[in-house]
Amino acid sequence: QAYLSYSNVAALAHLAAKPGWEITRTLDDIKIWTLEEGDVLSFKVEMQVKIPSPLAFSLLSDFTLRQEWDKHFLACEVLQAVSEEDKIYYVRCPPRRGHKPRDFVILVSQRQPCKPREPYTVAVRSVTLRAVPPSPEFSRSEILCAGFQIHRKSSSSCTVCYFNQATPGVVPYLAANLAGSSKSIEDTALECKKFLE
Repeated sequence: QAYLSYSNVAALAHLAAKPGWEITRTLDDIKIWTLEEGDVLSFKVEMQVKIPSPLAFSLLSDFTLRQEWDKHFLACEVLQAVSEEDKIYYVRCPPRRGHKPRDFVILVSQRQPCKPREPYTVAVRSVTLRAVPPSPEFSRSEILCAGFQIHRKSSSSCTVCYFNQATPGVVPYLAANLAGSSKSIEDTALECKKFLE
């Protein structure tokens, strides 16, 4: 479990540091970037938020609050507190037209910065848990690597970056949005910003 938590955090840092991110959309306080590598599509949403970084960290690392701003989360419950910084959650998503509702079992690892310039980190990845096998009512989905990095700007503002490395299974959900106007990602980012502020 310690290795899983470490690799969860390391994978997010690695994704964030990759070269080749291309900006696809700019709003007032929100920028959307994408990175294509073979059949893996990653995106990054950068938000300027007017609250202190420790507060943003505490709000974003509690995934039971996620459904307050993310309409892709129907329900989210803690299955297991692995440690103070690592929890396993069960997430249910609403059904899409013609599809079964999706569900996820995810490990969320939160880390405070060790050095002043480092970001706060909330890393997310799918895990398997014997206690929660896939159910026929849901389509069990997988998150390869996702999460937040929160960079301090001043005592009362921060930059929140959300990353998601989309597996081929998630790409159809995103492709339509990215081809259109990144609308769903954009709306979710605006809701997230509103929730935080």
